[in-house]
Amino acid sequence: MTTTAPLAPANVPTEVGRTVDPVATGHRIALAVPERRADVLTVLADSMDAPSAAAGPANVVMQLLNPPVAYGVMESRVESGALYKHPIKRSRTTFTYLAVAILGNAGDRVRYRKAVDGAHRQVQPTSESPVKYNGMDRNLQLWVAMCLYVGFEDTHQLLRGRMSREQRALFYRDSAPLGTTLQVHPDMWPATPEDFDALWIELCEQKIRPTTETRDYLRQLVDLTFVGAVPGPLKGFSRFQTAGFLAPRFREAMEIEWTAADQRRFDLFWRILAGVNRLVPLALRRLPYRLLLADMRLRAKLRRPLI
Repeated sequence: MTTTAPLAPANVPTEVGRTVDPVATGHRIALAVPERRADVLTVLADSMDAPSAAAGPANVVMQLLNPPVAYGVMESRVESGALYKHPIKRSRTTFTYLAVAILGNAGDRVRYRKAVDGAHRQVQPTSESPVKYNGMDRNLQLWVAMCLYVGFEDTHQLLRGRMSREQRALFYRDSAPLGTTLQVHPDMWPATPEDFDALWIELCEQKIRPTTETRDYLRQLVDLTFVGAVPGPLKGFSRFQTAGFLAPRFREAMEIEWTAADQRRFDLFWRILAGVNRLVPLALRRLPYRLLLADMRLRAKLRRPLI
């Protein structure tokens, strides 16, 4: 039996086109980082630093707190891409998608879209599924893509400093392929960062409805229990990082406690990591995503499966 966890409504205006603050409403994490200089301009591709992967587990949690997405993953008959049975392959597929969507060209996106579509067409509910879902549902894909964008924007600002409204507009400009590489229509993607914030709050209020079953499933990811015996410190660090990248509304849905002391430790960790990251050559920081894109292109050239 599944039960939906009720969340008290945020009671905030969310009309697209109206300026709202998703941090104040608990739908985005607060960033204890200074504003960057006005002349520091970056685009989405500049967020592809290796440390951005640290937000990955939290991003999966965010996506799967939407029940149709969760059950689509939990009940998927695509065995090779099962999250807990083949975590490395599943991660490679996801991170390759990000590399293709953000760093790839139009041809790369068309090729990878065909490969992913082949898997998504098999994601269909059974007669016993508690919710209906469809792997090709563009509205579900919009939710997932928006979660992905949030992850990149958060990690980028933690590493490079908080963006002004103008800097954020430039950073956001090339974000649509996170969704449009698959089934999301271009006109579905919010036109501006302000529109994104408004739609994000609205969708969070509508979609964050975990069941007991989906929450238990996600706890395996938060605690790394799905990989078997895990040393206590590693388990604790994974839980700490995942919780840190979850906004209050998401932590509430997962029943995760987060204290002011936790927040201070999280902020300190990322201040240190940001300092270290600046010392690493740019090419090396971007190497993992570049290698994934190169691997996808080689597989396509050799006519090998892309996922």
